[in-house]
Order: sequence, then C-alpha cells, then structure tokens
Amino acid sequence: MIGQSDDLATLKTLTSTLNDSINGFRHSAEHVESQEFRQMFTQFATQREEAAAELKAEVRRLGGNPDEDGSTLGSLHQTWVDLKSAVTGRDDKAIINEVERGEDYLKNKFETALSSDDLSPESRSIVERAYQSVREGHDRVSQLKHSLESRV
Repeated sequence: MIGQSDDLATLKTLTSTLNDSINGFRHSAEHVESQEFRQMFTQFATQREEAAAELKAEVRRLGGNPDEDGSTLGSLHQTWVDLKSAVTGRDDKAIINEVERGEDYLKNKFETALSSDDLSPESRSIVERAYQSVREGHDRVSQLKHSLESRV
C-alpha cells in the first residue's frame, strides 16, 4: 500500500507524543496542590488515553507495533517538571506553565502531521479526531495559565 510507511511513521510519532502527554498529565496531577487542577489533569490523561488507543489501533491495522511508553524527549520534560517543582516548592502555577509548554509541543506535532499530504484518508481521519481532543485540552490549559497570570 503506497503511503503505508508514511502513515506508520506519523502515527507512531503521534502515539509516542500522546503517551508523553498522558504521562505528563498523570505526573502533574500527582504534584499540584489544587484538587481542581488534579481532577482536570486526570481527566485530560483519560482523554489522551482514548485518543492514543485509536492511533494505536490504526498502527496495528497497518501492520505496525505502536509505542506504549513515550519518547525520550518526554522523559526529559518530566525531569524538568520534577526539577522545577522541587525548586519552586511544587507551585501550581509553575507546573501549569510546564504543562502548557508540553501542550504547545503536542499541538504543533499534530498540526504538522495534518498539514502534510502524506497521510491516507483513513489515517488522516483518526489523526483529526485525536487532534480535536488535543486542541481542546491545549486551549483549556492555555486559558488556565492566562487566568492565573492575571491574578495578583
């Protein structure tokens, strides 16, 4: 199938990046002080798991083996969040800033994939559905970050 290797490469990258997001939200939920933020991050992790499950199913349908863990870059970001949390005393605002940075990265990955003509219509449809979840989560975290910045 022409384009199958392009689809697999893109889907695997997006799956790995979604796994990073899931891990990041879980990790952040463990370290924020606010119960409201903890619940929100847990909800986002669940939504990302659902999106990742669809991408993984498509990878399998195409004959590939999906990533189950996440990327090295994601692990490095987790380490940065740990360090920043330790230094700032687990300040919710600092954690949310890091979460938003990760969300910017994830959203960009999906937008790059969708702007390419390399995806088959079947894979593109699944990526578009996952992107909706990514975009909604990104926008909520961004709004949260900006609302915290406006508080004195």
